[in-house]
Amino acid sequence: MGNSKQREITFEEIESNEEIKEYITKGNEYLGVMNYTEHGFAHLKRTAVHARRILEELGYDPRTCELAAIAGYMHDIGNVVNRIDHAQSGAIMAFHILTRLGMCPGEISQIIAAIGNHDESTATAVNPIAAALILADKSDVRRSRVRNKETVAVDIHDRVNYAVEHSSIEVHKAQKVALLKLTIDTSICPVIEYFEIFLTRMVLCRKAADFLGLTFQIIINDSRIL
Repeated sequence: MGNSKQREITFEEIESNEEIKEYITKGNEYLGVMNYTEHGFAHLKRTAVHARRILEELGYDPRTCELAAIAGYMHDIGNVVNRIDHAQSGAIMAFHILTRLGMCPGEISQIIAAIGNHDESTATAVNPIAAALILADKSDVRRSRVRNKETVAVDIHDRVNYAVEHSSIEVHKAQKVALLKLTIDTSICPVIEYFEIFLTRMVLCRKAADFLGLTFQIIINDSRIL
């Protein structure tokens, strides 16, 4: 049975929760065995920060922004089960954890919908938290996510991530724009390889931006691509 005493759960409480930390640590470890890029605390904290900031800059209320940060931090816990369908398993795990902690169903429903809708194979921006999570998660492409530099020459995912020297997602409320800015070392990979593996992610980002009333744009090496 869940905790019947409902209370407002903070991001700090989620971040310090030992159970969640264990699932994140082990899930990232298991993905390393399967040669996936880093999906640990660095990725999750970055996603949480940017998901919160996106909604803050669009004028959402502080609690919704905090829920976005919580969803961002928890969104990959399903990797401890399996990479396949990790969004759905992670949403179920989050439901049980947040219920035990005493979060109200209205807030849990928003968070688990966002977590369950962040993977591009099944995702839809169903609410503002989900939209912000998609933009924050899919914009986190960077060199430090590559675990083994030896794979860069043979693995296109590692090569593209390693080639990205800087990435950021910006929201400009007045211009109604969500802007992904990338600096790519084209001596490591051509720009076309970024779109070769991330095109479905960029389409999802466009749909997430549209949900928030924004136009999704991309600038790579100071040139506007989209």
